[in-house]
Amino acid sequence: MELTQLSQSFVQHFGEMSSRWGVNRTVGQIYAVLMITEQPMNADQIGETLGLSRSNVSMSLKELHAWNLLTPVSIPGDRKDYFSTPDDVWEIARILIEERRKREMDPTLSRLRNVLLQEPCNESDEYALVRIREMHDIMDLMAVWVNEMQTLSSDRLHKLFKLGASVNKFLDMTDRLTGKGDKN
Repeated sequence: MELTQLSQSFVQHFGEMSSRWGVNRTVGQIYAVLMITEQPMNADQIGETLGLSRSNVSMSLKELHAWNLLTPVSIPGDRKDYFSTPDDVWEIARILIEERRKREMDPTLSRLRNVLLQEPCNESDEYALVRIREMHDIMDLMAVWVNEMQTLSSDRLHKLFKLGASVNKFLDMTDRLTGKGDKN
């Protein structure tokens, strides 16, 4: 399959952005191709489209599978493995957020909890523990928020994100009604 200029531009940019997100550029490019292609693709087709070796495609597909981002597809009469991505981009975002939470936030929260169990040796440690507790609490709140967002339908997530600055206006209004102002 040959990519159009539009598709090639997207795939290249997605690969560049992926590397900034801590994901191998090739993995990002493969995912981009699968995301914008209507029909499922096998490893040979992916390699041919992107000019990649079979082993590079194979390793990248394994990584995408580990991230739960691939949908395996069976094609009757064909023994090759085919792959696609979820049709709903909100589902893709949900998966990415969940995987990042598991890989980044959860281990950090666990480590912070262990540090918070230690006894301070001096005033410097006491201050450090206060700051570590603040970091823990905000990360814990974010993890709870991520878990809550995972339960929302794609339609509701879309509506929530479209609220944007309206949320701030709503909070300002509730502050005025309750007489509680934001101190920040």
